[in-house]
Amino acid sequence: MSMKVAFIGLGVMGYPMAGHLANAGHHVTVYNRTIAKAQKWVSEYQGHYSETPKEAAKDADIVFMCVGNDDDLRSVVYGENGVLASMQAGSYLVDHTTTSAEVAREVGAKAKQQGIAFLDAPVSGGQAGAENGVLTVMVGGAEADFGVVQPVMAAFSRFSQLLGEVGSGQLCKMVNQICIAGVVQGLAEGLHFAKQAGLDGEKVIETISKGAAGSWQMENRYKTMWAGEYEFGFAVDWMRKDLGIALDEAKANGATLPMTATVDQYYADVQALGGGRYDTSSLLARIEALHKK
Repeated sequence: MSMKVAFIGLGVMGYPMAGHLANAGHHVTVYNRTIAKAQKWVSEYQGHYSETPKEAAKDADIVFMCVGNDDDLRSVVYGENGVLASMQAGSYLVDHTTTSAEVAREVGAKAKQQGIAFLDAPVSGGQAGAENGVLTVMVGGAEADFGVVQPVMAAFSRFSQLLGEVGSGQLCKMVNQICIAGVVQGLAEGLHFAKQAGLDGEKVIETISKGAAGSWQMENRYKTMWAGEYEFGFAVDWMRKDLGIALDEAKANGATLPMTATVDQYYADVQALGGGRYDTSSLLARIEALHKK
């Protein structure tokens, strides 16, 4: 069923996600802080662009958002030009940004006051997942609202799951990032060890990836890591933002995350090497830089 939707935020994730919605036959209006990016999107896909979030969201059945952080989210939701200034009661507001659970609950409460359903719906799968329409979506909100929005999100996702009330999607994304941090550090140390031992990296990974050590990171990043190339995905700067959110939440809920805290600091070392825009597999670059000293 075709819907009238808005998409707020055309970054490396939002741009292709909005494109998949248009290709699925929905009527899409986009907004981006840099208007030229919105104009470029319209030239590629069937749709329209607006110069404010408010204008883009007007009369939309569903408003999707994918921006940078908590402050960016508030800037497109609130105020005279925010989406809540024009959204109608009975519509749906879906946030794909990775934020704190706190801001998700805050925005959810504000939306509810206006009769608007809110779902926090962070995604995993990176730029490639967005471009190929195979993201995983972690959702917090009401089951009935999820039932309406899920078939529309299917345009850019392979799997979506309702985890609980508003904020639960963000909490699940924190688990996701915690797990990735440990896996990438282990892979970085393993590849470093293999190099030091004089092993053939291709043969090592071909062998161990078939067993218990196998992971998405290993399958998709070992070649570029071995070659010292780190321009293939989610940036270190953004990972530090996400791990910071998880560490803050852990202080609030009493969770103990020593490995996460350590890897967060390792990513700070990568930033200090000038690798803030490297992808997250660049933990190997840190190890090799230390080894050269």
